[in-house]
Amino acid sequence: MNLPRERNYRYYDLIMAAYVCILLCANLIGPSKVATVQVPVIGSVTFVAGVLFFPISYIFGDILTEVYGYARDRRCVWAGFAALAFAAFMASVIVALPPAAEWRDRQPYVEAIFGSTWRIVGASIIAFWSGSLVNSYVLAKMKILTRGRWLWTRTIGSTICGEAVDSGLFYTIAFYGVWDHHLLLTVMVTQYVLKTLWEVLITPVTYRVVAFLKRVEREDFYDTGTNFTPFSLQA
Repeated sequence: MNLPRERNYRYYDLIMAAYVCILLCANLIGPSKVATVQVPVIGSVTFVAGVLFFPISYIFGDILTEVYGYARDRRCVWAGFAALAFAAFMASVIVALPPAAEWRDRQPYVEAIFGSTWRIVGASIIAFWSGSLVNSYVLAKMKILTRGRWLWTRTIGSTICGEAVDSGLFYTIAFYGVWDHHLLLTVMVTQYVLKTLWEVLITPVTYRVVAFLKRVEREDFYDTGTNFTPFSLQA
Protein backbone atom coordinates (compact mmCIF):
# COMPACT_ATOMS: atom_id res chain seq x y z
CA MET A 1 0.00 0.00 0.00
CA ASN A 2 1.36 3.40 -1.00
CA LEU A 3 1.06 5.41 2.22
CA PRO A 4 2.19 9.02 2.71
CA ARG A 5 5.79 9.11 3.87
CA GLU A 6 8.37 11.66 4.81
CA ARG A 7 10.82 12.38 2.02
CA ASN A 8 13.04 15.22 0.97
CA TYR A 9 12.26 16.50 -2.51
CA ARG A 10 14.39 18.82 -4.61
CA TYR A 11 11.62 20.94 -6.07
CA TYR A 12 8.57 20.60 -3.83
CA ASP A 13 9.31 23.69 -1.72
CA LEU A 14 10.07 25.77 -4.81
CA ILE A 15 6.81 24.71 -6.43
CA MET A 16 4.89 25.58 -3.26
CA ALA A 17 6.49 29.05 -3.19
CA ALA A 18 5.69 29.64 -6.87
CA TYR A 19 2.13 28.38 -6.33
CA VAL A 20 1.47 30.82 -3.47
CA CYS A 21 3.12 33.68 -5.39
CA ILE A 22 0.93 33.16 -8.46
CA LEU A 23 -2.15 32.82 -6.28
CA LEU A 24 -1.47 36.10 -4.48
CA CYS A 25 -0.70 37.99 -7.69
CA ALA A 26 -3.78 36.64 -9.45
CA ASN A 27 -6.03 37.66 -6.56
CA LEU A 28 -4.44 41.03 -5.74
CA ILE A 29 -3.36 42.34 -9.15
CA GLY A 30 -5.74 40.47 -11.45
CA PRO A 31 -9.07 41.93 -10.22
CA SER A 32 -7.82 45.51 -10.66
CA LYS A 33 -8.75 45.60 -14.36
CA VAL A 34 -11.61 44.40 -16.55
CA ALA A 35 -10.54 43.86 -20.16
CA THR A 36 -12.37 43.36 -23.45
CA VAL A 37 -10.71 41.59 -26.36
CA GLN A 38 -11.91 40.65 -29.83
CA VAL A 39 -11.88 36.89 -30.42
CA PRO A 40 -12.28 35.53 -33.97
CA VAL A 41 -15.71 34.00 -34.58
CA ILE A 42 -16.87 34.66 -31.02
CA GLY A 43 -16.55 38.45 -31.06
CA SER A 44 -15.82 40.65 -28.05
CA VAL A 45 -15.20 38.92 -24.73
CA THR A 46 -15.09 40.83 -21.46
CA PHE A 47 -13.34 39.34 -18.46
CA VAL A 48 -11.47 40.18 -15.28
CA ALA A 49 -7.77 40.28 -16.16
CA GLY A 50 -6.87 37.87 -13.40
CA VAL A 51 -8.58 35.05 -15.29
CA LEU A 52 -5.48 34.87 -17.49
CA PHE A 53 -3.29 33.91 -14.55
CA PHE A 54 -5.45 32.37 -11.81
CA PRO A 55 -5.88 29.06 -13.71
CA ILE A 56 -2.11 28.59 -13.46
CA SER A 57 -2.69 27.77 -9.79
CA TYR A 58 -4.83 24.82 -10.92
CA ILE A 59 -2.05 23.67 -13.21
CA PHE A 60 0.29 23.73 -10.22
CA GLY A 61 -2.32 21.76 -8.28
CA ASP A 62 -2.45 19.15 -11.03
CA ILE A 63 1.32 18.82 -11.08
CA LEU A 64 1.59 18.61 -7.28
CA THR A 65 -1.10 15.94 -6.99
CA GLU A 66 0.14 13.92 -9.97
CA VAL A 67 3.74 13.80 -8.75
CA TYR A 68 3.64 14.21 -4.96
CA GLY A 69 0.08 13.15 -4.08
CA TYR A 70 -3.08 14.71 -2.68
CA ALA A 71 -1.74 15.28 0.85
CA ARG A 72 1.19 17.37 -0.29
CA ASP A 73 -1.00 19.41 -2.60
CA ARG A 74 -3.45 19.90 0.29
CA ARG A 75 -0.60 21.43 2.31
CA CYS A 76 0.03 23.89 -0.54
CA VAL A 77 -3.67 24.77 -0.70
CA TRP A 78 -3.66 25.58 3.01
CA ALA A 79 -0.51 27.69 2.54
CA GLY A 80 -2.31 29.58 -0.23
CA PHE A 81 -5.41 29.96 1.96
CA ALA A 82 -3.33 31.46 4.79
CA ALA A 83 -1.50 33.79 2.39
CA LEU A 84 -4.77 35.06 0.88
CA ALA A 85 -6.31 35.58 4.32
CA PHE A 86 -3.30 37.58 5.53
CA ALA A 87 -3.17 39.60 2.29
CA ALA A 88 -6.86 40.47 2.72
CA PHE A 89 -6.28 41.51 6.34
CA MET A 90 -3.22 43.58 5.39
CA ALA A 91 -5.09 45.30 2.55
CA SER A 92 -8.01 46.21 4.83
CA VAL A 93 -5.65 47.71 7.43
CA ILE A 94 -3.74 49.73 4.83
CA VAL A 95 -6.95 51.07 3.28
CA ALA A 96 -8.38 51.98 6.70
CA LEU A 97 -5.29 53.85 7.92
CA PRO A 98 -5.74 57.64 7.70
CA PRO A 99 -3.59 58.99 4.84
CA ALA A 100 -0.94 61.63 5.34
CA ALA A 101 -1.83 65.11 4.11
CA GLU A 102 0.25 64.80 0.95
CA TRP A 103 -1.29 61.39 0.22
CA ARG A 104 -4.99 62.23 0.51
CA ASP A 105 -5.52 62.76 -3.20
CA ARG A 106 -4.16 59.25 -3.81
CA GLN A 107 -6.37 57.52 -1.23
CA PRO A 108 -9.23 56.84 -3.71
CA TYR A 109 -6.81 54.93 -5.96
CA VAL A 110 -5.61 52.83 -3.04
CA GLU A 111 -9.22 52.06 -2.13
CA ALA A 112 -10.09 51.20 -5.73
CA ILE A 113 -7.24 48.68 -6.01
CA PHE A 114 -7.12 47.17 -2.52
CA GLY A 115 -10.50 48.05 -1.05
CA SER A 116 -12.54 45.00 -2.00
CA THR A 117 -15.52 44.32 0.23
CA TRP A 118 -15.26 41.46 2.73
CA ARG A 119 -18.01 39.68 0.80
CA ILE A 120 -15.82 39.53 -2.31
CA VAL A 121 -12.69 38.70 -0.34
CA GLY A 122 -14.47 35.93 1.53
CA ALA A 123 -15.94 34.57 -1.70
CA SER A 124 -12.49 34.49 -3.31
CA ILE A 125 -10.85 32.63 -0.44
CA ILE A 126 -13.67 30.12 0.03
CA ALA A 127 -13.95 29.46 -3.70
CA PHE A 128 -10.19 28.96 -4.09
CA TRP A 129 -9.95 26.57 -1.12
CA SER A 130 -12.96 24.50 -2.15
CA GLY A 131 -12.20 24.39 -5.88
CA SER A 132 -8.53 23.54 -5.41
CA LEU A 133 -9.23 20.63 -3.07
CA VAL A 134 -11.94 19.28 -5.39
CA ASN A 135 -9.48 19.55 -8.29
CA SER A 136 -6.84 17.61 -6.35
CA TYR A 137 -9.27 14.98 -5.09
CA VAL A 138 -10.69 14.26 -8.54
CA LEU A 139 -7.24 14.01 -10.11
CA ALA A 140 -5.98 11.66 -7.37
CA LYS A 141 -8.99 9.36 -7.75
CA MET A 142 -8.82 9.42 -11.55
CA LYS A 143 -5.14 8.50 -11.43
CA ILE A 144 -6.03 5.32 -9.55
CA LEU A 145 -8.93 4.52 -11.87
CA THR A 146 -6.83 5.04 -15.02
CA ARG A 147 -3.80 3.29 -13.45
CA GLY A 148 -1.65 6.28 -14.23
CA ARG A 149 -2.48 6.36 -17.93
CA TRP A 150 -3.94 9.21 -19.98
CA LEU A 151 -2.68 12.13 -17.90
CA TRP A 152 -4.65 14.59 -20.02
CA THR A 153 -7.97 13.05 -18.98
CA ARG A 154 -7.36 13.73 -15.30
CA THR A 155 -5.74 17.15 -15.65
CA ILE A 156 -8.63 18.38 -17.77
CA GLY A 157 -11.28 16.37 -15.94
CA SER A 158 -10.17 17.58 -12.51
CA THR A 159 -10.04 21.17 -13.74
CA ILE A 160 -13.58 20.92 -15.12
CA CYS A 161 -14.77 19.86 -11.65
CA GLY A 162 -12.58 22.21 -9.62
CA GLU A 163 -13.24 25.30 -11.71
CA ALA A 164 -16.98 24.59 -11.65
CA VAL A 165 -16.90 24.65 -7.85
CA ASP A 166 -14.62 27.69 -7.80
CA SER A 167 -16.63 29.78 -10.26
CA GLY A 168 -19.98 28.71 -8.86
CA LEU A 169 -19.07 29.57 -5.27
CA PHE A 170 -17.24 32.81 -6.02
CA TYR A 171 -19.86 34.50 -8.18
CA THR A 172 -22.75 33.24 -6.09
CA ILE A 173 -21.28 34.37 -2.76
CA ALA A 174 -19.86 37.63 -4.11
CA PHE A 175 -22.61 38.89 -6.40
CA TYR A 176 -25.88 37.03 -5.80
CA GLY A 177 -28.53 39.67 -5.10
CA VAL A 178 -26.21 42.40 -6.42
CA TRP A 179 -26.19 41.47 -10.10
CA ASP A 180 -29.29 40.36 -11.97
CA HIS A 181 -29.48 36.61 -12.57
CA HIS A 182 -28.76 36.80 -16.30
CA LEU A 183 -25.58 38.84 -15.82
CA LEU A 184 -24.46 36.62 -12.95
CA LEU A 185 -24.90 33.45 -14.99
CA THR A 186 -23.30 34.95 -18.10
CA VAL A 187 -20.16 36.11 -16.31
CA MET A 188 -19.92 32.89 -14.30
CA VAL A 189 -20.11 30.68 -17.38
CA THR A 190 -17.72 32.88 -19.40
CA GLN A 191 -15.05 32.83 -16.68
CA TYR A 192 -15.50 29.09 -16.20
CA VAL A 193 -15.06 28.34 -19.90
CA LEU A 194 -12.00 30.59 -20.19
CA LYS A 195 -10.32 29.00 -17.15
CA THR A 196 -11.00 25.48 -18.40
CA LEU A 197 -9.72 26.28 -21.89
CA TRP A 198 -6.48 27.47 -20.29
CA GLU A 199 -5.98 23.98 -18.89
CA VAL A 200 -6.56 22.40 -22.30
CA LEU A 201 -4.11 24.75 -24.04
CA ILE A 202 -1.39 24.31 -21.44
CA THR A 203 -1.61 20.48 -21.39
CA PRO A 204 1.61 19.92 -23.43
CA VAL A 205 3.54 22.03 -20.90
CA THR A 206 1.96 20.14 -18.02
CA TYR A 207 3.11 16.87 -19.58
CA ARG A 208 6.70 18.09 -19.81
CA VAL A 209 6.82 19.42 -16.25
CA VAL A 210 5.25 16.27 -14.80
CA ALA A 211 7.66 14.02 -16.70
CA PHE A 212 10.65 16.09 -15.54
CA LEU A 213 9.61 16.07 -11.89
CA LYS A 214 8.81 12.37 -11.83
CA ARG A 215 12.24 11.67 -13.25
CA VAL A 216 14.33 13.91 -10.97
CA GLU A 217 12.26 13.32 -7.82
CA ARG A 218 11.90 9.59 -8.47
CA GLU A 219 8.29 9.89 -7.39
CA ASP A 220 4.97 9.01 -8.99
CA PHE A 221 2.53 8.97 -6.10
CA TYR A 222 -0.72 6.98 -6.04
CA ASP A 223 -3.20 7.96 -3.32
CA THR A 224 -4.35 4.42 -2.53
CA GLY A 225 -4.01 4.86 1.24
CA THR A 226 -4.58 8.59 1.58
CA ASN A 227 -6.90 10.21 4.11
CA PHE A 228 -8.75 12.70 1.89
CA THR A 229 -10.03 14.92 4.67
CA PRO A 230 -9.42 18.57 3.68
CA PHE A 231 -8.79 19.52 7.32
CA SER A 232 -5.25 18.29 7.73
CA LEU A 233 -1.71 19.44 7.06
CA GLN A 234 -0.22 15.97 7.25
CA ALA A 235 1.79 14.99 4.20
